[in-house]
Amino acid sequence: MDNSKRQAIEGGRVSLGIELGSTRIKAVLIGEDHVPIASGSYAWENRYENSVWTYHLEDVWAGIQAAYQKLAQEVQASYGTAITKLSAIGFSAMMHGYLVFDKEGNQLVPFRTWRNTMTEQAAGLLTELFSFNIPQRWSIAHLYQALLNGEEHIHDIAFLTTLAGYVHWRLTGQKVLGVGEASGVFPIDSSTNNYNMRMIHKFYKLIADYNLPWTLQDILPAVLTAGEEAGVLTEEGARLLDPCGRLKAGIPLCPPEGDAGTGMVATNSVAARTGNVSAGTSVFAMVVLEKELSKVYTEIDMVTTPTGKPVAMVHCNNCSSDLDAWAGLFGELTETLGAKVDKPALYDALYFKALEGDADCGGLVTCNYLSGEPITGMEEGRPLFARMPGSRLTLANFMRTILFSTMATLKIGMDILLQKEHVCVEQLLGHGGLFKTKGVGQRLMAAALNTPVSVMETAGEGGAWGIAVLADYMKNKEQNEPLEHYLSEKVFAGRMGECVSPNPEDVRGFEGYMQRYLQGLAVERAAVEALK
Repeated sequence: MDNSKRQAIEGGRVSLGIELGSTRIKAVLIGEDHVPIASGSYAWENRYENSVWTYHLEDVWAGIQAAYQKLAQEVQASYGTAITKLSAIGFSAMMHGYLVFDKEGNQLVPFRTWRNTMTEQAAGLLTELFSFNIPQRWSIAHLYQALLNGEEHIHDIAFLTTLAGYVHWRLTGQKVLGVGEASGVFPIDSSTNNYNMRMIHKFYKLIADYNLPWTLQDILPAVLTAGEEAGVLTEEGARLLDPCGRLKAGIPLCPPEGDAGTGMVATNSVAARTGNVSAGTSVFAMVVLEKELSKVYTEIDMVTTPTGKPVAMVHCNNCSSDLDAWAGLFGELTETLGAKVDKPALYDALYFKALEGDADCGGLVTCNYLSGEPITGMEEGRPLFARMPGSRLTLANFMRTILFSTMATLKIGMDILLQKEHVCVEQLLGHGGLFKTKGVGQRLMAAALNTPVSVMETAGEGGAWGIAVLADYMKNKEQNEPLEHYLSEKVFAGRMGECVSPNPEDVRGFEGYMQRYLQGLAVERAAVEALK
């Protein structure tokens, strides 16, 4: 038993991070050296109800409590003690979406997640009004679309927030967001690290005829930057988090952030010319900019780091869901043959098989759209696999095309940044499930984007670790210490990632695959129309 860790736990010198991802809620406890001490997780899935991708709020709390309980049990088993106090806590969650409540705190409509593509009209009108790209998944697009649709709940809104903001509010009573998360609610002015007032005034003129009883300032969360305190855990919040009653109230919380912001922290990608790729249920790349882009691109979202620096983000709704479905099918086959293989070993075998395939996948092509994909103008998704009569259908080529499809839409947006805008990024840091099998996703992503890709061991801890680090930064930073310095000198010092440069043959192969993928989008569009 590690007595120093036990003493740190009993002394409350450890920090907790919890992130609500698309398929897993994860809790991570870190020590004073930022190394994880214990973790717990809970698997969950979104629901598709009444044509809306959603999660029920009771599932949110069931998942948070289960993840925390598993972490607490691991602490008890490993260190022989219970968690009663913490140095700091941080919560993060999948970005964007639409959660609205009335003045009594009642939820007005089911949670509309980032995965929905129901706001095309509103997003287009706001993009034109602001001369600033407003993606369909942003909260302001959902709000304006609800106005355009004449939805009854609009007049009753007292609070609009994201999933991370909702959890933080219930635990602390504070209606706040970190600036990175807030940048997916409404555009941020990086000179003030607050909502863009020029655009807010334009929005007021746009909706003046609706005679609404609220203003955006009334209903939006306050914006905070990394390092600021964002309230403390209330007695009610402590019982929500730990129904067993051991955890004490009064613990400070950092500003709630989105998974994009925690991904930047988890990969030390918060300084200019740094970037990261997060690949799981969705896939997105973030590049911290040195200067503004030359024009507005609907494929590029402008968000911020947790300290408010401008970031170009390419976000794709679809990444690993179709891949996971095929892996499940192969797992079912092995079970049928009496050779049960555990999930990590199955994924490793399939990933490594992809490296044996032809560089261009032998003429195969897959579209992995389970849901709509705004970058390519798809309102819905229909996963498809196609081949020509002369294509080489092998397991290696099949797995290679499945993996390539997870990256293809991302490449469309990244080509704009790297080739049209000549944005400088020295390397991309990869994290998320796609990079778990050592070297495979990393090598293929480097080929897809024609950019070196690194993966750090700590990146495997994901956003829960990243928000725990942000909580620790709030509590333990020196006066006026920038987040970039804190991460480079105190968190990542001496931790080197393994870098993979693009293989020229892989790059040429992906370019060939990409031509078929773009042609195949017409087939995907026809499938959406035909298969209702």
